Amino acid sequence: MAQDTEQQAPAAPATPARVLLPLILPALVVGVGASLIFVGVSAAAEELQDVLWRNLPDALGVGRYSVLWMLVMLTATGVAVGLVVWKVPGHAGPDPATTGLDAPVLPPAVLPGLVLATGLMLAGGPSLGPENPIIAVNVGLAFWLGSRVLPRAPGRLWPMLAEAATIGALFGTPVAAALVISEALAGKQLKGALWDNVFAPLVAAAAGALTTTLVAHPTFDLHLPVPGRPGWGDLLAALVIASLAALLGMAAVYAFPYVHGAFARLRHPMLVLPAGGLVLGLLAALGGQLTLFKGLDEIGELASDPEGWSAGQFATMTVVKLAALLVAASCGFRGGRIFPAVFVGTAFGLGAHALVPAVHPSVGVAAGVLGMLLAITRQGWVSLFTAAVLVASPVILALLCIASLPAWLLVTGRPQMQLRKDGSPVV
Repeated sequence: MAQDTEQQAPAAPATPARVLLPLILPALVVGVGASLIFVGVSAAAEELQDVLWRNLPDALGVGRYSVLWMLVMLTATGVAVGLVVWKVPGHAGPDPATTGLDAPVLPPAVLPGLVLATGLMLAGGPSLGPENPIIAVNVGLAFWLGSRVLPRAPGRLWPMLAEAATIGALFGTPVAAALVISEALAGKQLKGALWDNVFAPLVAAAAGALTTTLVAHPTFDLHLPVPGRPGWGDLLAALVIASLAALLGMAAVYAFPYVHGAFARLRHPMLVLPAGGLVLGLLAALGGQLTLFKGLDEIGELASDPEGWSAGQFATMTVVKLAALLVAASCGFRGGRIFPAVFVGTAFGLGAHALVPAVHPSVGVAAGVLGMLLAITRQGWVSLFTAAVLVASPVILALLCIASLPAWLLVTGRPQMQLRKDGSPVV
């Protein structure tokens, strides 16, 4: 017995409190700063959105969401973002099809163009969210400023703090950041206990989340009716809907390199992005105004009246929004894929409820979002967390944990919705 004990690998030594305490202040500063940048960019984009989609069409006597105006605005957004990518120093960062939530450290000169391209995209209507570019901006700023203020701090500290802070700010809770960090650290050789490694990022995420909550008052709860005691029918519905949503999402993932390659053949950003904007305008004409923008406000409108659309209408919005996400992510618009994927999953789940009324709308929405996010993001914890907070029910969480298993088997080990620099998919 003593020999077996001697052969066991020694446990990683715990990090002393004196090492962790000095990280609190930098983490708080990064957390607050990352949140304010996110809130500031989002608020500016919303103001511009009001001008472009309300004040300007009213002044011109054109319908705010008429087919003509949607075509004009989305094409014009492609032209505006194309000009930024073409002319602004840094070209608004790397091709967004090659980046994910784990952002590279970009030079400071690139960041203004990336912020401008992101704000124009959010206001103009393409189906992408702010998460990827805002994380990249915060990572770049935190690394640049932090390495000058505290040059002795390890360089990897600043990207980790900025990513955690921005994810906390985006979701309004540090829980999402904790889950993402834990997933990222899985399989790595850690120096110290897990909680020692996530201590500073959690401080940053909590500061970012609290700042966003105090300033912007975000909420993800769709206020759908809470299901009662779950039955076998609810379990079956969750399993089937999550798996079907994952399969639908994988169809977009497999199409991603081909759509990206088709736009890449146009070569110049002043051809690629306006062409993408025109395609998005045509899709919006087919799917309606709810299929525009990042989708977070629009899912609230869907959830406020689950009986207000037919199964066919929900199916149309599901397919159109997924196609719009695919096109926007392929043609060079700077943005993330989580929020529009949430809309796709929500419409899919409500469509299942409209088709089979026995499917509880909360079960349908949560399972649809779970399956879609697993396919699009390949982030298990983020998918489970996002699906759960939309409904905020312990009953739903238990069903989602089971429904995630077959859905994960459908997506794991397969191509991701992210490309290498040579255009091949990341696996």
